Amino acid sequence: MLIVPPGSGIVHQVNLEYLARVVFQTDDGLLYPDTVVGTDSHTTMINGLGVLGWGVGGIEAEAVMLGQAISMVLPEVVGFKLTGHLNSIATSTDLVLTITAILRKLGVVNKFVEFFGNGCQGLSIADRATISNMAPEYGATCGFFPVDVKTLEYLRQTGRSEKKVAVVEAYLRATGMFRDYSDISEEPHFTTVIELDLSKVVPCISGPKRPHDNVPITEVREDFEKALVNKIGFKGFAIAPEKAGQRAPLSYEGVDYELTHGDVVIAAITSCTNTSNPSVMLGAGLVAKKAVERGLTVKPYIKTSLSPGSGVATKYLQQSGLTPYLEALGFGLTGYGCMTCIGNSGPLHPAVAATVEQGDLVVAGVLSGNRNFEGRIHPSTRANYLASPPLVVAFAIAGTVVIDFDKEPIGRSPDGSAVYLRDIWPSRSEIEQLEREVIRPAMFEEVYSRVENGNSRWNALEAHPSELYPWDVNSTYVKYPPYFDRMSLNIAPIFPIRDAHVLLNLGDSITTDHISPAGNIARNSPAARYLTDRGVAPKDYNSYGSRRGHDVVMKCGTFANIRLVNKLVSKPGPRTVHFPTGEELDIPDVADRYIAAGVPTIILTGKEYGSGSSRDWAAKGPLLLGVKAVIAESYERIHRSNLIGMGIAPLQYLSGQTADSLGLTGKEKFTVALHDNIQPGDQVNISTDDGKVFNVLARFDTEVELTYYRNGGVLNYMVRKMIQSG
Repeated sequence: MLIVPPGSGIVHQVNLEYLARVVFQTDDGLLYPDTVVGTDSHTTMINGLGVLGWGVGGIEAEAVMLGQAISMVLPEVVGFKLTGHLNSIATSTDLVLTITAILRKLGVVNKFVEFFGNGCQGLSIADRATISNMAPEYGATCGFFPVDVKTLEYLRQTGRSEKKVAVVEAYLRATGMFRDYSDISEEPHFTTVIELDLSKVVPCISGPKRPHDNVPITEVREDFEKALVNKIGFKGFAIAPEKAGQRAPLSYEGVDYELTHGDVVIAAITSCTNTSNPSVMLGAGLVAKKAVERGLTVKPYIKTSLSPGSGVATKYLQQSGLTPYLEALGFGLTGYGCMTCIGNSGPLHPAVAATVEQGDLVVAGVLSGNRNFEGRIHPSTRANYLASPPLVVAFAIAGTVVIDFDKEPIGRSPDGSAVYLRDIWPSRSEIEQLEREVIRPAMFEEVYSRVENGNSRWNALEAHPSELYPWDVNSTYVKYPPYFDRMSLNIAPIFPIRDAHVLLNLGDSITTDHISPAGNIARNSPAARYLTDRGVAPKDYNSYGSRRGHDVVMKCGTFANIRLVNKLVSKPGPRTVHFPTGEELDIPDVADRYIAAGVPTIILTGKEYGSGSSRDWAAKGPLLLGVKAVIAESYERIHRSNLIGMGIAPLQYLSGQTADSLGLTGKEKFTVALHDNIQPGDQVNISTDDGKVFNVLARFDTEVELTYYRNGGVLNYMVRKMIQSG
């Protein structure tokens, strides 16, 4: 078993650059295609290398580790035809954000996407990996690029042996799996085909709240100004028009500034999506170099950072001589990992955070990540935009997203002359030339020759031999979970859910970041109160992600997103109504009252429920809150599986129906007529205490999923199976 210790990089990038084989070869000479199933949704990145792979929830993965096979419905494969070439100023990030918007609109949840067409041959493996990486954002199970000559070139570039490359090529050619993207006769036949001319792709960003809300950079100013005053929504912040010009004073390190809506306070080059691609990383370095040479700077209060997915990026940035220019603008290396993309940017300076709060300002984060959901990046940044690394640098210099780079200068040189983005933007040919000069196989070989070494802190960890885990009852990080406390060997029949109250009434695109935040624990939250009661100081609260081994902390953190919009209460935030008393309380407190009274609860929600990270706690948390079922218009694939894996019924409105169309307010009591004879694909009757009656689809898509649900979840199923097998 190969173990890659923490701090070595992001697993998807390490897989791309080092671990992936493309073709497996056993000791006795048997060859077969490489595949991977990972416990993170961005496992899909490896499809850019021609390795079929996708993410599953950790709950399902735990069952696999205990010997259970993965089951799935055979997916439809959507063909995405790429033609032409990217223009001289567009990047692979612009391309993937464009593709993400197109495929979200089409709808590809539970489907594979395969890219084909002559446009593919002009894309590097790093470009393809960027596109494959964001499959979760466009909703697909995976976005696959078959192996071609570019794949072989990448294997050589990253230090794989000539012998290995020869085996890969010979096997895939012999089996008909090697692709020539320029040969029309090799193009597969698909039930659905969508096409994109690469020359039409323009520089763009996505936001301010979702990865698929694509905005050309020439329209960012107009888009933000409209969103500022629109009602609360994916493109709305509900700032009163008379306060749209609000400015607030900021004193930072003895210098006076002003902050206003749209100002950038976080700019991060981060995430496996882009930092695995030398073209955009070198592009960012070139933008920084030209900006510094023109005398441009970044305001000191903007939190800038560089956190690539592997040490190779550091090597080629140093080799190219671009590191000092990035550092001059504040983009110094902070480590290797997801960091800002998952909400671990760290705190803003207290003066900045206070100014934002007191002025009720909608300030921005700009990052080269893959997700910008509400509340994910930082509590203070209500507007968050995904951008290429060069554009991250550009927006940091501009200091605002309220800018039209075509018409307005990005800054002024010391002599007062205007500098426009076009003045410091490198051409594609300039970047490609530099890439050819600095990227060497030896960089990959050097970095990965020591990937298993770890660091002193990792190597100093002690593990005492034990058949059972030695639980520390006083730990606030790891606690024995309660999932098996009342479990018996006998499986109880499936009964109706009777007279359930609605815990939450939610809208569309509720993400796993809304359900189970991974960022810092707020000081006024139920989780903070729990930790304080156990002697934990506020400075040591840490993040929900770091405490995911403790069920009480994570239960307290379920639906703790400060931007959560629950239709049962008047303001965004982690609150809901306890209907028997009419009180508005924190969500865990209401849930505890229902549990104590023996009252089941359900959740009403809209489209794309559970999109985002494949986060176990987005299912474990609701279970601990007493949720028995979710009724949604549609689900993201991994989250639906996770709900079943924890024994929560995923129910779906029939086509054309919604909570609103059925007249549901969330104040009713619901009886869900689940029964022991239910089969995959069955409809279930639901009635309310005020006389409404309707059917929903029970989203148990396979017999295996139904078996898991009967057992109260996949872990319960595996425990019973292991006990019964002796």
